[in-house]
Amino acid sequence: MTTIDEFPQARTCPFAPPPAYARIREEDPVAQVRLPDGRPAWVVSRHEDVRTVLNDRRFSADRGHPSFPQLVLGAAVTGAPDEEPVLLSMDAPEHPVARRAVLGEFTLRRTEGLRPRVQEIVDERIDAVLAGPRPADLVEELSLPVPSLVICELLGVPYSAHTFFQEQSTALIARTTSPEERAAAGAALSGYLGDLIAEKEADPPDDLLGRQIRLLREQGSYRRSALAGLGILLLVAGHETTANMISLSTVAFLRAPEQLASIRADPTRTPAAVEEMLRYFTILDAATARLCVEDVEIGGRLIRAGEGVLALTYAANRDPRVFDDPDELDIERGGRHHVAFGFGPHQCLGQNLARMELQIVFDTLFRRIPTLALAVDVDELPFKDDATIFGLHRLPVTW
Repeated sequence: MTTIDEFPQARTCPFAPPPAYARIREEDPVAQVRLPDGRPAWVVSRHEDVRTVLNDRRFSADRGHPSFPQLVLGAAVTGAPDEEPVLLSMDAPEHPVARRAVLGEFTLRRTEGLRPRVQEIVDERIDAVLAGPRPADLVEELSLPVPSLVICELLGVPYSAHTFFQEQSTALIARTTSPEERAAAGAALSGYLGDLIAEKEADPPDDLLGRQIRLLREQGSYRRSALAGLGILLLVAGHETTANMISLSTVAFLRAPEQLASIRADPTRTPAAVEEMLRYFTILDAATARLCVEDVEIGGRLIRAGEGVLALTYAANRDPRVFDDPDELDIERGGRHHVAFGFGPHQCLGQNLARMELQIVFDTLFRRIPTLALAVDVDELPFKDDATIFGLHRLPVTW
């Protein structure tokens, strides 16, 4: 049986999982690892097993449990001192009720209603790129502002606070952050959102936070601290992940001009290209941790109640049993059965919004700047790998 003493593993190449992940998927798909706090846990790496873990109620998402496997020391859902469970950390029967309360904000119909505004935001940011100096930093000028503006408008949060959110969100998820710094970042976010929500309570506006205030009051379940926790979760998930997908996918398109030419010639191919980029990069690498609450056999191994399990989505999305030539980028693949958004009851709420943002960015960026090119070699790009999320610090481009 394989044991990995250092987990999670760093990516040695921005376009491939750590070599150990492919090895355990093929040789020991339910392997033991040692977490940063020294505790052991199981990691499942094949597509079928990952989906089983993420869709089976015998695996709990309760991050408040003392035995829950933590990938980052001192990690919490929001880091707030008085933290209470939010969607990411709930199990049934509480989770389905809480999820239904906010699910209507992310339906395909409501998301499509945002399309004209998202298009405006993307065009405004590309205007700024074209009007600015060359080379431009696409992370700063496009990748981060687009999802930040979208999620701020959706929630009803002033975009003027986006730098604050970016700094605190990074502190929450980076493995280099100390537990004390992480707690302080969570408390700062919780305090800001709590004050903002308090202002909205007297006359709730027509934004996500305002609508949640009205809905939860009608249901008799409104708690300001819980709504602040939901706001933090959506802010963190709603901008960092999509920003990194924009940057990395842009690099991938520029490295594969024949595939880029395909979506330029026929934008109806862009949705399939987005699915392939999601599968290929799997930005949220090892964030799908669970705690086994009943003895379960997975992949021929007995996992006992009380043991931690990590569903390795990046390895699952490169499983050759499911995807032909999985290490090759092929935008014609179009397989939506990847697990980049997770799977089961905790599957990402904002996936429709993320897909739409990515489609609009790619179609607009490469149409409006047809000569876009990297301003440095790929090997010089400053990639980041913070254990639970992967992306770019900067993306210098020219045209």
